Amino acid sequence: MDTKVCEYGVGDCSYKMAGGLVGITQLVDAFYDYMQQLKEAKHIRDMHSKDLSQSRKKLAYFLSGWMGGPKLYADHFGSINIPQAHKHLAVGVAESEAWLLCMQKAVDDQPYAESFKVYLMQQLRVPAERIRMVSGS
Repeated sequence: MDTKVCEYGVGDCSYKMAGGLVGITQLVDAFYDYMQQLKEAKHIRDMHSKDLSQSRKKLAYFLSGWMGGPKLYADHFGSINIPQAHKHLAVGVAESEAWLLCMQKAVDDQPYAESFKVYLMQQLRVPAERIRMVSGS
């Protein structure tokens, strides 16, 4: 996609830059693979169920709508308030940084334009910080 005619965060530009649902699913799969592999992420991995298939689907569907694509999460699971949905978890700085580390590695693996990688990680810091603030840890 020509980034000169596509402004990240406007319309479905980010969704398209991520490769649509297929690209987002690849990102999510890489993210959860890193969560399982990295010792820095063990604590956040332990917050999830043993079977990650539902977590993978929910994150991919959420990111689809969050990036301006189809609102698949809402269509399949209803509306969500990300910080409130994670309020029951003990998410402090270490957990937030571990989540962002896994996501950074997953983003780095994708064939995205470098400018989109930077933009995406900047945007993902926002919900990560909001989750940490709501958790109170």
